Amino acid sequence: MTEYQLLATAASGIEALTGDELKEMGYEVQVENGKAFFKGTEEDIIKTNLWIRTGDRIKIVFGMFEAFSFDELFEKTKALPWEDILPMDANFPVSGKSQKSTLYSVPDCQAIVKKAIVDKISSFYHRRTRLPETGAQYPIEVAILKDIVTITIDTSGSSLFKRGYRSEKGGAPIKENMAASLIKLTTWRPNKPFYDPTCGSGTIPIEAALMGLNIAPGLQRSFVSEDWNIFPENMWTEERHKAKMAADYSVELDILGTDIDGRMIEIAQSNAKKAGVEEYISFRQMQLSDFKTEKEFGIIVANPPYGERLEEQDYIEELYRQMGDTYRSLPTWSKYILTSDLEFERFYGRRATKKRKLYNGRLRVDYFQFWGKRPQRKRNTEK
Repeated sequence: MTEYQLLATAASGIEALTGDELKEMGYEVQVENGKAFFKGTEEDIIKTNLWIRTGDRIKIVFGMFEAFSFDELFEKTKALPWEDILPMDANFPVSGKSQKSTLYSVPDCQAIVKKAIVDKISSFYHRRTRLPETGAQYPIEVAILKDIVTITIDTSGSSLFKRGYRSEKGGAPIKENMAASLIKLTTWRPNKPFYDPTCGSGTIPIEAALMGLNIAPGLQRSFVSEDWNIFPENMWTEERHKAKMAADYSVELDILGTDIDGRMIEIAQSNAKKAGVEEYISFRQMQLSDFKTEKEFGIIVANPPYGERLEEQDYIEELYRQMGDTYRSLPTWSKYILTSDLEFERFYGRRATKKRKLYNGRLRVDYFQFWGKRPQRKRNTEK
């Protein structure tokens, strides 16, 4: 098998979590802004696509070099071993971006990279006519930053947040990989109660259940690289089988999702069923202020409405006050609340233990963390 330089992309502020996931899988990782670099074989491409919860895509870094002219971009792109990965009928669309670079025209850079690859493949396969591009798709990106060109091939296709279980969603849904990231930023473990008071279409509780049961998030979806001929026969089938066998459905989970909107509860239940975790989550139509429990040391993760429109602001501020009043009676529970409202603490009535800046799509948000009391350690009374 071939070893590749691989790249897991992630939202700004999440890349460290993606890097941690890769480290837990046994890879040596270098984390940069929005990126986690690691090395791996064809098997690792499949494994990371199936298992990464917080990342966006797994890409092959096929080339990296300096270029200050279009001629230089063309020649250095053509020099790359495209014949090692692209078959004669490969369909290879080229996207691009450029920042702070001499070569700032993205359409021109895309066209030049495309032409360089066509020349190389045509020469290798002795083609004098136009390449058919009727085969498997190999999405290629040319990204130029400060005159450093990085050419990548996307192995995922659609973003990894598209797990395949969410056929319906609410008005302001959170992406699945962001939901997984919010959970990973807590101290939750499968033996603790977990509660989402504004669950909407159920994404956060569903992601918690997938984690608790050790279900690979990519099991229900397809990937663009499944049709590539670099993979030995049946490798995708074998890795999927390994992932299925790794799930542990004997784990007892205590996960609750509530929402004031009964229609959203129906959608959440439907999505949980598609994800195969409906038996492990309780969904209930309920006002946030009605939550009461005798359980201790639980975790609350909430992505409440942000109140982006002026007419919603009064409702949002009252919702935040309700959170503060309701959760004050839960001193052992830790609460994690995502919002773009920097005044959240004022309405909630308490300063956060910690805040973390994140991006929900392009929207800057803060993750307000209120840590609960820790359970007392049992003293060793043996002499």
